[in-house]
Amino acid sequence: MSLPSLFDEPCNRLITDGMVLHSGNNRVADCDNDQPSHCALVASRFLRTSSLVLLVFLISGCGSLVHYKVQEGDTLYSIGWRYGQDANKIAEWNQLKTPYVIHQGQILRIAPPPSSPDTPLFKPLKPEIRTAAGRGQGPEQERAAIASPQKPKPTSGPISWGWPAGGKLINTFSAKKIDRKGINIAGKKGEPIRAAAQGKVVYSGNGLSRYGNLLIIKHNEYYLSAYAHNDKLLVKEGVSVNKGQQVATMGTTGSDKVMLHFEVRYKGKPVDPQQHLPKR
Repeated sequence: MSLPSLFDEPCNRLITDGMVLHSGNNRVADCDNDQPSHCALVASRFLRTSSLVLLVFLISGCGSLVHYKVQEGDTLYSIGWRYGQDANKIAEWNQLKTPYVIHQGQILRIAPPPSSPDTPLFKPLKPEIRTAAGRGQGPEQERAAIASPQKPKPTSGPISWGWPAGGKLINTFSAKKIDRKGINIAGKKGEPIRAAAQGKVVYSGNGLSRYGNLLIIKHNEYYLSAYAHNDKLLVKEGVSVNKGQQVATMGTTGSDKVMLHFEVRYKGKPVDPQQHLPKR
């Protein structure tokens, strides 16, 4: 299965931090009519700009480095899936509130913002911490308190996972290969695809072309699962589903063979589904 490129955006508009670059023909200067000094200045600026454009293309592969322009049918979760980012983080970077409503044409930051320029180089000394007895806390106790921060409480209990399809496993997960960020399960067209765990549908569509007809289900604050290459999608965005509920039928959309491509992501990053699914 071939994953979609991170750079599916049109190559005539690159959005970087603090600038917008447009490709196309540029008039450098008319050296026959312009003053020589002006011509040299414009040419110098053009060369610097061209070098920057070339550098951006080389680094980005012709795509957005920092921002993304929302397209029709996008959800925050499909954008996060495309760029390997946690949708909650994208919401934080763009100051979005639940239920994360976005609009076509909206520009979203899809990378962490730079550090605030007002951040001090050195942190001020902490005042001495007093105990109930009025004694100061020693450095050892303070270091222990810093080294052992409170862990955030999970939003829900453990997820009960189940296999989304009953066919033969034909490809496994590999963290080192870009086209192996999930597992592939063979089957026949029209066979049922089932929700691997209880959750809420946060994307139902075909906006990520190489995934074909795609479903993304949110299980809790951290875990998402995705079901790609479906023939028919049977649930809409916003619908709650139960583990084992049929959500789609197996197909070939975005693929050259009948199969289900199944992924699990933790905080936006792909993880091995077989580490969560029960053994067969």
